[in-house]
Amino acid sequence: MKSYKVKQWLVVLGSILLEICLGSIYSWSLFNQPLIDKFGWEKSSVVLTFSITILMFAFSTIFAGKLQGKIGPKKVATLGGILLGVGLISSGRASSLVELYICYGIIGGIGVGTTYVAPLTTCVKWFPEKRGFITGVAVGSFGLGSLIFKPITLNFILSRGISQTFLYLGLINMILIVLGAQLLVTPPEESKTVESIKSNNNDFTVRQMTNTRQFYMLWVIYFLGCISGLLVIGLANDIGIELVNLTPETAANTVIMIALFNAGGRLTWGIVSDKIGRIKSFLIIYISTAIAMIIMSLVTMNFIIFFTCIAMVAFSFGGVVTVVPAITADYYGVRNLGSNYGIVFQAFGVAAIAGPIISAFFGLEKSFFIAAVFSLISAIVVLFIKPPKPKSVLN
Repeated sequence: MKSYKVKQWLVVLGSILLEICLGSIYSWSLFNQPLIDKFGWEKSSVVLTFSITILMFAFSTIFAGKLQGKIGPKKVATLGGILLGVGLISSGRASSLVELYICYGIIGGIGVGTTYVAPLTTCVKWFPEKRGFITGVAVGSFGLGSLIFKPITLNFILSRGISQTFLYLGLINMILIVLGAQLLVTPPEESKTVESIKSNNNDFTVRQMTNTRQFYMLWVIYFLGCISGLLVIGLANDIGIELVNLTPETAANTVIMIALFNAGGRLTWGIVSDKIGRIKSFLIIYISTAIAMIIMSLVTMNFIIFFTCIAMVAFSFGGVVTVVPAITADYYGVRNLGSNYGIVFQAFGVAAIAGPIISAFFGLEKSFFIAAVFSLISAIVVLFIKPPKPKSVLN
């Protein structure tokens, strides 16, 4: 039993290491100005790199989940780490936007997506009775990645320049992810964990899952919930400057605050959802988000209101990305969780594209109100979500 416990926590250690490295992609905003200064590119064109990265990140989780079922999480995560490293290193040699899009956006994004699902699903298999908690630990580490890598990235940019920064970050990420991946092993066949999984008559295949109405309801609330969070996370700096008249330096501190509340929300809501249930957790999360968004859209914001609302949204967003994979495991089992969650996760990728489009078209204040409506719709949909019957399918 002692050996089993050691293996459990070694898997958690490896998962934390991997997710922290993957979360470094949210430090992309630090690259914008150095790339503009060096190459003279338009800001909108440089920012597009991050959108491509997120899109490829989400899309590649579909194939990574299927591949994991065939060759195991260790090999899949190793492959992802190599791809991410290659993408970052080659970005340092990019001299055109197309090359940057291919290297960082496509190759790097696929590397992140290939790795992302492996630690998450492996941890859930080792801790079937604490799915919310262990999911919170994994995705919470992802949320801390940008905070941890921010000073490292800034130091490299200032001392080595932007091109060399990509090289060093590529080497660091590749080495750490490949090392962490070696700790990702599935529970032994004779363990009680696997026996509990085998006895569960709720292990849906992707096809069976997509034939249930619960899947579409989960997809919708994930999509709508992510729009609010990604909207605020992506534009917090601009919101502070344009609507609160903060100095650029003060507004930039929101990046740190968002990272802390986002990571804290992921761990907290993972634990809370284990205790009070996923549905009640969802209701609190979406109502809290709606309240914050309504305040931001209707009230003239000062410093305190701004930071309070931003913190509420970041904390709630952390809950969304934690509770969704946990409830996916609850409803559809853990045997095919990699493949199943890869499909559900596409809602995140679509939301990452939809959020900036909404803000560009409607403006910030109207976007807040739209996000509030989306959150309230999610809360209503949650009220009608019930666990699917074992192996039930839609006619």
